[in-house]
Amino acid sequence: MLSDSSKPYIEASVPVLREHGLTISTVFYRNLFLEYPDLKNLFNMGNQAQGIQQKSLAAAVFAYAANISNPEVLKPVISRIVNKHVSLGILPEHYPIVGRHLLGAIKEVLGDAATVPLIAAWTEAYGLLADALIGYEKEFYDRSPVAPGYLTKLKVTGIKQQSKLVRSFELSSMDGIPLTKFKPGQYVSVAVNFDDGSRQLRQYSLSDPPSKSHYRISVKREAYGMEDIQGQVSNWLHDNLQMGDAVLVGQPSGDFIPEAKLDETIVLISGGIGITPMVSTLKHLEEVDPLRHVIFAHSVSSKEHHSHAEEVAAAKAMMPNLRVITFYGEMSDEQRESGLNLKGRMDVNQIPGIEDKNSKFYLCGPLPFMESVRIQLQKKGILAHRIYKEVFGPDLLADLV
Repeated sequence: MLSDSSKPYIEASVPVLREHGLTISTVFYRNLFLEYPDLKNLFNMGNQAQGIQQKSLAAAVFAYAANISNPEVLKPVISRIVNKHVSLGILPEHYPIVGRHLLGAIKEVLGDAATVPLIAAWTEAYGLLADALIGYEKEFYDRSPVAPGYLTKLKVTGIKQQSKLVRSFELSSMDGIPLTKFKPGQYVSVAVNFDDGSRQLRQYSLSDPPSKSHYRISVKREAYGMEDIQGQVSNWLHDNLQMGDAVLVGQPSGDFIPEAKLDETIVLISGGIGITPMVSTLKHLEEVDPLRHVIFAHSVSSKEHHSHAEEVAAAKAMMPNLRVITFYGEMSDEQRESGLNLKGRMDVNQIPGIEDKNSKFYLCGPLPFMESVRIQLQKKGILAHRIYKEVFGPDLLADLV
């Protein structure tokens, strides 16, 4: 628990962080990578180039300061961070390095305003947070069959073009040893080694039901060019991975695990590539509980970009209590007549059965999409604690800041 002497300084930092947080995080990453360039292998440099990671860190530090007296609010954020850290193999020895550069960035940006008592308070606050994260991560690592950060070499045993931009890769054990079982909704880290000696890790949701024989990831080819390296890894996977190739993959991780009590309806709402964890969940339910009441609502720009449509249709044929509805940005007359297909942005008022407030709602897709759906659900009286979301990339913590 933060000491009474430090708490006022942290709370007084809130308006300062609101104004200068992004500058502090930008300076932090600049100085960190200058001293430890190898750490770039642990960070998504695409997010760095776009400024997303800097905004995410600024939001996280701000949220921590703003809620320092109400740590219960931070639990979901801590869980998200811990799972991400475990997927990357973050170790206790990384924390002092990060702490030193974070405090250094605060001093550099604030100048004379970074008084000795203020820095002492943030040193204490960071130490408490680091200790908590290290403890939670140790629990994960102790349960893992492999060392922290270990990457298993898997073999590509299946490739399928799921839509115009999305291709799925089935990854199987090289030696027949069973893979670590995962829960629907979780993801794995995939490592790519580039010709310049750099390595990048990306997290991809597993898009098949739990299996010890293989994993499957579905990768969207993102825009990529010299001025935008965000799609560097996805383009490499699309352009290079062939049947029989080896891929380095981390252990399953993630706390977005759609589930509900037997008397609750599971509502899976996705946009674009956000369909991947939902397909994993749906196919799992098809196997273990085909009578389960499920609503599967998806929003996509057009039919040619609609991934895993055949698998959802197959599940619909086997699950009498599954309701499927798709919102297309562009839609032909044939699609309009084929069933529950609607044109335009997702409107939860047009989803049959959505008014059941006893349901559990799971959202995955771009941040603006999920925010729009969340607002629509809450306007219908759905309580916040019944709405769960998964985010690809850094979560900007809008709910807390």
